[in-house]
Amino acid sequence: MPFPLSSQRFDAPFEGDLRDDLALALRLADAADAASMSRFDAPDLDVRTKSDSSPVTEADLATERAIRGILESERPADGIFGEEYGVSGDSARQWIIDPIDGTANYLKGIPMWATLIALSIDGIPRVGVVSQPAIGRRWWAASGLGAWTNASGGGTRRIRTSGVDAVAEASVSFQSIAQWRDAGQLDALERLTSAVWRDRGYGDAWPYMLLAEGRLELVAEFDVKEYDIAAHIPIVTEAGGRFTAFSGADSLSDRSSLATNGLLHDAFLDLLHPPAPTETPR
Repeated sequence: MPFPLSSQRFDAPFEGDLRDDLALALRLADAADAASMSRFDAPDLDVRTKSDSSPVTEADLATERAIRGILESERPADGIFGEEYGVSGDSARQWIIDPIDGTANYLKGIPMWATLIALSIDGIPRVGVVSQPAIGRRWWAASGLGAWTNASGGGTRRIRTSGVDAVAEASVSFQSIAQWRDAGQLDALERLTSAVWRDRGYGDAWPYMLLAEGRLELVAEFDVKEYDIAAHIPIVTEAGGRFTAFSGADSLSDRSSLATNGLLHDAFLDLLHPPAPTETPR
């Protein structure tokens, strides 16, 4: 098992002080940004294909090494679970890393990719940093400390999910039609897009941050790994939203996600999982 499991909700209160861990996570993001940006849009970027047919670049590897190097020096007792180098250590405190989320964009020179850094404690992501250096944006949060982003004029600002409380007024991001088709959920996608005000596919990490900023009301995905979503969870929940698997379970291992502004979470679950029709007696 690459990470501890938890029976608690992702938004369960945390008894402890995470300020030092959040400060470290932000320094990890600084190191990651330096490594990833040094090779972004390079004409001689080395790109290879992994065993699962997904691409990996030299920058993915270098970025994860940069993060791991700091953690191994400053948090040697903590575990690490990274996309490129797997699991190391065995701890209730585990750093979950996706060095470049959106490698396909990165290798094409498209700036919509991010480094995802999370600290999971007893199976719940408690610290999260999402850094998109190619567009100069970063978001971060820790349990009990709120969710934040860098302001356009410098400094920081706190972010909150929206107050939209009607499905018909919601704006949602659903990733891709193919993803929902492969998950056997095309009917659910049709119900969703027919019920809301606006639907778009905004990409990988960015739509979750738009949700946390109050610009969307739902983001849902399938075929996601722990490192694809762990960093988003503290940011969404500290911003006032709710984050579960598509089923409604608080699980990192269900290979799906359903993030909302919180007010509409149950309504979206009901819409996506209608009760089975009952047979009419003859």
